[in-house]
Amino acid sequence: MTQAVPLRRGEDGVLRVTGSRVTLDSIVHQFKNGATAEQIQEDFPSLTLRDIYSVIAHFLQNTRSVEEYLCEQVRAAGEVRREIEGCIDSGDLRDRLRQRRAHTVA
Repeated sequence: MTQAVPLRRGEDGVLRVTGSRVTLDSIVHQFKNGATAEQIQEDFPSLTLRDIYSVIAHFLQNTRSVEEYLCEQVRAAGEVRREIEGCIDSGDLRDRLRQRRAHTVA
């Protein structure tokens, strides 16, 4: 007997729980940090326990492929961050933040 996993891939390639904006990454991260399904639901009340348990079961049954997906997400996020940082001169912003901090402390 198989059960459908309530995950859908968005246009951006990110896996989310069907009918929500909650990512697979979010659930797996919390689960790996020791959260129970009930604790995860407290943080994401729009999800049902059934969906959370299904996603956790999917992770446990497909650990290797899910871990590969998570690594790809981290790599893609780093790429986007480098791209944004390359387009923006953050030196001026840092100087302004330092000046504000100095005025706040003084």
